Amino acid sequence: MSTIRIDHDFLGAAFFYGTLMSPSILFRVIHGTPNPPTYLTNPYTSTPALLPHHRRHRVRHADYPGVLPSSTPTASVRGTLVRGLTFEDIRRLDIFEGSEYERRRVKVRVLTPTPKATDEKKAGAEGAEGSRVEETEGEEVECETYIWIADAEDLELQEWDFAEFVREKMRFWVGGDEFAGRESFRRVFLILLFALLLWLRFHAGMKADLEF
Repeated sequence: MSTIRIDHDFLGAAFFYGTLMSPSILFRVIHGTPNPPTYLTNPYTSTPALLPHHRRHRVRHADYPGVLPSSTPTASVRGTLVRGLTFEDIRRLDIFEGSEYERRRVKVRVLTPTPKATDEKKAGAEGAEGSRVEETEGEEVECETYIWIADAEDLELQEWDFAEFVREKMRFWVGGDEFAGRESFRRVFLILLFALLLWLRFHAGMKADLEF
């Protein structure tokens, strides 16, 4: 488990670049349900943002990514800046991230959508379908994010893909008890294994009684 550290100059803002970009997963972590009532979600605001001088990697044998600082000038990570977080929210996020990550202060650039038509003729005929959304960098915001501190050998060179995660994995993270992750899957596996052993022992005892 990561060290739970709440600074006196609390920011209440965090940059998420992986599974927590999904509101359903974020709310499941901090409120225990992917669909909390509106009065609980109203305090939060989220905007696209860019974390410069960092790279996002796939984590081996896991659904989530890890981010490391990068010396490459053009390196950056696109994610979501969430503001309005409470002390309790951060405490739960620290527990969720575990010992593989450390919460650190960073500065991100807010991204502002700028719709531009890819083809004026198509735009006239198709409206939104004939346009794309470009983003421009805006204000710089200080916040916190979770930096990978576990073994770097656990990271792949390949970039983690949020769209792929949403398409293929997210349904496993917003269903069932608690939240998913490598540690959670391990606990679930041990519980199921223990239940199986109890079932086998019970039926072995019944068989012995019948033979007797």
